[in-house]
Amino acid sequence: MTYSNGRPETSLWRDATALALLLTASLKIMANATISPALPALEASFSGEPGAAYLVRFLVSAPSLTVVLVAPLAGFAIDRFGRSWLLMAGVLVFALSGSAGAYLNDLTAILVSRLLLGVALAFTMTAQVALAGDLFQGNRRSAFMGGQVVAINFGGFLFIGGAGLLAGVSPRLPFLIYALPLLLLPLLWPVMKQEYQKRKSAPDMPASLTNGASEPSAAQAGSWLTFALGLAGLSMVTVMMFFLMPSQLPFFLDASGFDGATGTALGLGALTLSGAFTALKFAAIRSRLGLPCTFSVGFLIMGCGFATLAIYPAWQFIIPGCALIGIGYAFVQPALFLAALDIAPSARRGTVSGMITTSMFLGQIVSPFVFTPALQSYGFEAVYAASGVVFVVFASVALAVRFFKPARMTVPSELSLEKPEL
Repeated sequence: MTYSNGRPETSLWRDATALALLLTASLKIMANATISPALPALEASFSGEPGAAYLVRFLVSAPSLTVVLVAPLAGFAIDRFGRSWLLMAGVLVFALSGSAGAYLNDLTAILVSRLLLGVALAFTMTAQVALAGDLFQGNRRSAFMGGQVVAINFGGFLFIGGAGLLAGVSPRLPFLIYALPLLLLPLLWPVMKQEYQKRKSAPDMPASLTNGASEPSAAQAGSWLTFALGLAGLSMVTVMMFFLMPSQLPFFLDASGFDGATGTALGLGALTLSGAFTALKFAAIRSRLGLPCTFSVGFLIMGCGFATLAIYPAWQFIIPGCALIGIGYAFVQPALFLAALDIAPSARRGTVSGMITTSMFLGQIVSPFVFTPALQSYGFEAVYAASGVVFVVFASVALAVRFFKPARMTVPSELSLEKPEL
């Protein structure tokens, strides 16, 4: 198998371009969680400023807000003006704005830098997914999407762990971790040079069409857009429910009489590690099952995980429940991006990746607002049980798509619902 641009295939983890794009995916988790261990000391250092307690806490979620607002526009710009140079610009601005907290002396200025970090992340994530669609195909694309989950999970483990150590020295030092993406720029440079040469050969053509893609007709545009909107909605709901783990697990453990800090570390550790090791096998699983069945299995495992948490608040249920949710999400998250790339015409990969990126970050933002009232009214067990039921319903619908497709259902020509040909 070869890349879609004709280059011979090598091992995914030995390919400098693939490795750079996989490492770029880890910026998603770096953006928000890296400074979390430094928040108490950071709040103390700005205690004299009005509203410091609220502003310091908002530093974590501020990038997500601008990602939601900017990602759709970033997708359009990436389709029109090119993927790789906007990716490199996004990585550069990410590193500069993210590390600014190490030396800025005003809390409002740090907050502005965090909002700018979200703008950079929107361009980075959107361009990275679109480039993956351009460069990889078939089983290799599946392997890449599974590799993203591995990079994100292990990246989060390393970034947050490193930030915890640095925060013990100074609350400003964790911001320096954001400068690490500068090391990715030399690896991304060859991709930008290649795209630049294609642009020179066709200067009047949109950058997304220089790979040989064609403009979709009006009928095709309406078809893929409908599917993309549905997929974006599914992505938002899935992430919103998945985010019950990092946002609500500490409170569940506290309410159950456990040490919330230690228990959360154990539970989320089981979730991320089980997800990372599962994602290593995603390509083989997707190849054997096909995309709808991969969705179905992932949703079913997530449902079982939430149902396990609902049984009883004891470690013999908490750790397996967290691990099952991590395993199921390792099926679903890469499958969502694969489906997005399959749905969109080649010239619209940036647009659809922007839609999916927006929906996922929106799910993170709205999750606490949706579930906190329900948790207060009905309790954790009831909400976890209901979540399990919802995911079982999702699994059933995905299975129905695999075995029963309505006769009038028009699927975009690039949407692969069956097993890929290897």
